[in-house]
Amino acid sequence: MPTYTGISSEAFRHPLDRQAEEALRNLPGFDLIARKFVEFVYERPQLVYLMGNTIQVGPRQYSTIYQMFRECVRDLDIYPEPALFVLQNPQANSYALGQENPYIVINTGILDLLNEAEIRAVLAHELGHIKCGHTILIQMAMWAMSAASALGELTFGIGNFVTQALIYAFFEWRRKAELTADRAALLVMDDLNPVMSSMMKVSGGSIKYANECSLQEFIKQSENYQSLDEDGLNQIYKFLIYNGSQDMMLTHPFPVERLRYLQEWAASEQYQQIRRGNYQRSPASGAVNVAAEPSEQEVENLRRQIAELQQEINKMKRSE
Repeated sequence: MPTYTGISSEAFRHPLDRQAEEALRNLPGFDLIARKFVEFVYERPQLVYLMGNTIQVGPRQYSTIYQMFRECVRDLDIYPEPALFVLQNPQANSYALGQENPYIVINTGILDLLNEAEIRAVLAHELGHIKCGHTILIQMAMWAMSAASALGELTFGIGNFVTQALIYAFFEWRRKAELTADRAALLVMDDLNPVMSSMMKVSGGSIKYANECSLQEFIKQSENYQSLDEDGLNQIYKFLIYNGSQDMMLTHPFPVERLRYLQEWAASEQYQQIRRGNYQRSPASGAVNVAAEPSEQEVENLRRQIAELQQEINKMKRSE
């Protein structure tokens, strides 16, 4: 497996991730939520819960998983080493949180469903979130949305600031951040197949019928999904499904879309340059020139999309 000594997260950060974060930070109410988050939310209770209700991975606890995890930490040049916990939960899921003390939680459903290469890809994906500093924004989004929903205007003074547009922007950013984390997984694996097959299995894989699942067929499904855009009505359906028409907003892009984005990057010159060791380093700059900020036009386009989204949701509410 390749090791990317000194690599900066900007070397592989997806431009849509960068644009969505910039648009989020520029929306009214974000700064207040950031201040309130720092004031009221602490990581220690979460770590206490995990220490009491999960298994912490280490040299003598899930030693195979720990060895893979340490190698991924090394390959992405992450320091200090985050904590890793295994949670008893049959759902095939994992997540990364924490800022001062970042950690990853991986469900037993992942360990039971995936092979070792695919588990490594999942670990690298979650470490990508930590490498890019996504975890603080993810925690802010979770806190702001749950607090606003539960307490409204009494929520530490943020009720009037948690607008629909701000909630939509948080979700839009979270979905785009996944594209960056997928790139981190590809960098560590240096092989598309285990990254893509992990997505397939998490989408609908079965331990009993694993031999009847085909990655190539899932790739074809991804291609067929993209062809749906030829019908403008399907594009509207996709838009609404992502943003709450089913009474929930999605935190991740559809796996078939993630496949397409990852395949495109795997074929890009940027990815090939990183593999050759030509990448932006932290704090020094490397051979790959990755812009640190999106253009004003890109940010304005995303703002316009968020405004259009709010209009569509309002129309749906009025028609009910």
